[in-house]
Amino acid sequence: MSPHPHNNRIFAYLALAAGILSLGMTAMFVRWANAPGPVTGFYRLAIATALTAPLFVHRQRTSEPAPRAHLLIPLLGGLFAAGDFALWNSAALFTTASNVTLLGNTSPLWVALVSWLFLRERLRLDFWLGLALALTGAVFIVGRDFLLHPTLGLGDLMACGAAIFYAAYMLTTQRGRAKLDVFRYWWLASLSASFGLLIICIAMGFQLTDYPLQSWLIFIVTALVSQIVGYMSVSYALGHLPASIVSTTLIGQPIVTTILAIPLLGEMPEPFQIIGGLVALIGIYLVNQSHARAQAEKILES
Repeated sequence: MSPHPHNNRIFAYLALAAGILSLGMTAMFVRWANAPGPVTGFYRLAIATALTAPLFVHRQRTSEPAPRAHLLIPLLGGLFAAGDFALWNSAALFTTASNVTLLGNTSPLWVALVSWLFLRERLRLDFWLGLALALTGAVFIVGRDFLLHPTLGLGDLMACGAAIFYAAYMLTTQRGRAKLDVFRYWWLASLSASFGLLIICIAMGFQLTDYPLQSWLIFIVTALVSQIVGYMSVSYALGHLPASIVSTTLIGQPIVTTILAIPLLGEMPEPFQIIGGLVALIGIYLVNQSHARAQAEKILES
């Protein structure tokens, strides 16, 4: 047991706050990069993977080697992550920062649905209530944008597609993490996602060079802030706080993005957006709480 468990919890909450702030800035970085979404996603992952490669090599040498068969799972997860990054980063260029962050965070809904349909997990009544609220809020946002601004509506749909890819990544990660530690799984998945995004960029004819200095600086900042600080902070928090607390607190990410987008991007949310967003956030919260209770019950039964 740690000699200072109280301090560990304080640092864990600080890390969680840093993670939410870092991830909440991502939509702004994508806008400021002035590059196609998949290109920004590629450099975010490729730079972060390159910078942490020495740590991965050290971990490989000092940790128990993983069987080659277990390495295939994070590589598959990385391909799902590539689809998520390509769609999410592209969506950030077509819709508001708050919309893309909120709709991109509906992935817990799709994870739960797949778990119910294919993995035969029992879902509580509060899950179905949360699902209904979250989808209702999303329909408010997407439907209104399609009626008033078709381009915004397209971006909203792309953000929803990104959430589905991220849900597939999380389901794959759930299986892969049973065989591999957090860091090595994250690094291998990031490596795979980097190659996946590189293929997407080449296939779509996006240029990978000749960007202005501002774009390159944003690529580096996004890798450092969003990918390394954001994901590592959340991973640290998960080591000292219950997953139910972390997952529920991460719902604050769209709120942080919405607040930051007002002074940084000049995006003032309209009342209808605020209502739809709040309804969706309540729904996502209920889904997370339902999942946490179900896991607790499963532990008590075993």
